[in-house]
Amino acid sequence: MSTRPQKTSATAEGGTKERHSYRPLRKEFCRDGFTYRQIAHEGDVALYEQRWTGCPDPAVCYEVIRIRRREGFQIGEKSIEAYELYPNSDAWGVDSFTFTDRNKAWDKFFEISLEEPAKTGREVKNGKIV
Repeated sequence: MSTRPQKTSATAEGGTKERHSYRPLRKEFCRDGFTYRQIAHEGDVALYEQRWTGCPDPAVCYEVIRIRRREGFQIGEKSIEAYELYPNSDAWGVDSFTFTDRNKAWDKFFEISLEEPAKTGREVKNGKIV
């Protein structure tokens, strides 16, 4: 039996108070010969562990990303639900960052986590974005 991931609820971009439900990023996935495992997710920021699958003892890297969202849309009769997405390679250095040092990755994660509420009008209370 397959279980679907729980959808996340987020404020729509553009500052409106309308609520949308987005299919969340996967916590684990494979892409381009690497496996990714989500370590942390706070608001619109996530930290993933990255391992190369082509090596029995791979070096571990960490990716800090700003989560992007895509609104739902129609293709003919087919409805595509709104979803969160991982930044593409063009966004590297702006919306996503790779680190070989875990502590530096955590530093960047917290730096971006604290920047995001100011951009979206949300605030930080007790270390959590509300």
